[in-house]
Amino acid sequence: MSFKVFFSTEFILSGELAVFLKTKEHELCCFQKVDPKQNISKAMVVEKFDGEKFSKLNILAPYGSEFNRFSVVGLGSPMQEDNDFWVNIGGNVFDMFQDSKEIVIFFKIKDFKVNRQQLKDFVTGTMLKDYIFDRYQTKKTKSVDKKIFIITDIANECEHVFEESKNIVESVNIARDLINQPANFLGTEEFVDQVKKLQDVGVEINILNKEEIEKMGMRALLAVSQGSVRPPYVVVMRWLGANKEEAPLSFVGKGVVFDSGGISIKPSSGMEEMKGDMGGAASVVGIMHLLAARKAKVNVVGIIGLVENMPSSTAQRPGDVVRTMSGQTVEVINTDAEGRMVLADLLWYCENNFKPQAIIDLATLTGACVIALGQSYAGLFSNDDDLAKKLFNAGIKTGEKVWQMPINEEYDKLIDSDIADVKNSGGRSAGSITAAQFLKRFIQKVSWAHLDIAGVAFGTKANSINKSWASGFGVRLLNEFIKNNYEL
Repeated sequence: MSFKVFFSTEFILSGELAVFLKTKEHELCCFQKVDPKQNISKAMVVEKFDGEKFSKLNILAPYGSEFNRFSVVGLGSPMQEDNDFWVNIGGNVFDMFQDSKEIVIFFKIKDFKVNRQQLKDFVTGTMLKDYIFDRYQTKKTKSVDKKIFIITDIANECEHVFEESKNIVESVNIARDLINQPANFLGTEEFVDQVKKLQDVGVEINILNKEEIEKMGMRALLAVSQGSVRPPYVVVMRWLGANKEEAPLSFVGKGVVFDSGGISIKPSSGMEEMKGDMGGAASVVGIMHLLAARKAKVNVVGIIGLVENMPSSTAQRPGDVVRTMSGQTVEVINTDAEGRMVLADLLWYCENNFKPQAIIDLATLTGACVIALGQSYAGLFSNDDDLAKKLFNAGIKTGEKVWQMPINEEYDKLIDSDIADVKNSGGRSAGSITAAQFLKRFIQKVSWAHLDIAGVAFGTKANSINKSWASGFGVRLLNEFIKNNYEL
């Protein structure tokens, strides 16, 4: 982390950069002490600056001031904004000071009382925007160590805000780092090595190797991995922050470290992005780190399946029939529909071994979900509308939004097989739904939700809080979901 944040009620009258916040409805507040010559007022008149959302006004070398630069950031109408508003404002403000060393932000807005959560969201947004992945560039972006002073009337309430935001951002960045890594540097074994680091914050780790996976009968997961020289792993992570007798929540992640499509090989264009097909597993690792780092009062089990899907003389073939851990048989129609094969065994294993309150799986599962929802929402599929609503609300709060899609018997019929219990692809029609229907066949009684994050885990356009290829989607969503529903 390249900067630290301090809170104060006292005005600071000199420094490198002073940042002010202005709504559309109100006059700019509390700048007279810092700008006695009214540089800001004059500039706003000349530029016709009215505080439009995300608008920016810069004033260099302001006359009569001890600051080198003033910046005014438009807030629009914050009273009417979504809950992720302050996170996005924080990221936008970061763009203004990323090259500065000492920044003073005057968090005083006329007739608008800012609360602790909004300040925390703001700080989180600035820190999220600071991430850059340049590990393999010989000419790295120069990082400037920063000190940020936030002037606010509620500074006494903000003692732990920076630490709390730092825990969130470090956990999101763990997921981002994993997804951004090229597959020749992050295979299944290297991924396991990264997960082991969670032991440092108190996460219990159990690693199941190929022989153990075979003994348990996870043949669907093994079928995906059999074309690669890289060994498969199932990693179980446990955080016990509540009464040990309390049933855990469970997060399950697809961890295909590279997906060529197998024998049903993908087109070459864009295949390089399939290094990110372990985005679900990366998010599970990130949320487990966050829960442990902040000592969450909840019991959670995280399970990821790590494989590589490659074509070779040992790879599974279209037309193969595979017996899963559940005993159900699967006709392999398409070897590129591999993520659901991995999850089928993991979901069955999770429900039967840990008896969770609920299972939420995350997977970059289908291109069809990207076609349906684009890159703004993850697809949400669930057998429990109450669970789905809780996830939806957490998405609105964090900006990691989800949209519920249908699952029912009509769609389920599309994956019936003539020679096995189920086939792993229902064809082009309703592709994201039939993928979810496939997963549902491996759920028995537990409340379950499936998040198809194919459109949001990586490759999204740069936005207010992320300029990286990987987003780390899911970490903040699941953290908010837990805080709002399981730590009351």
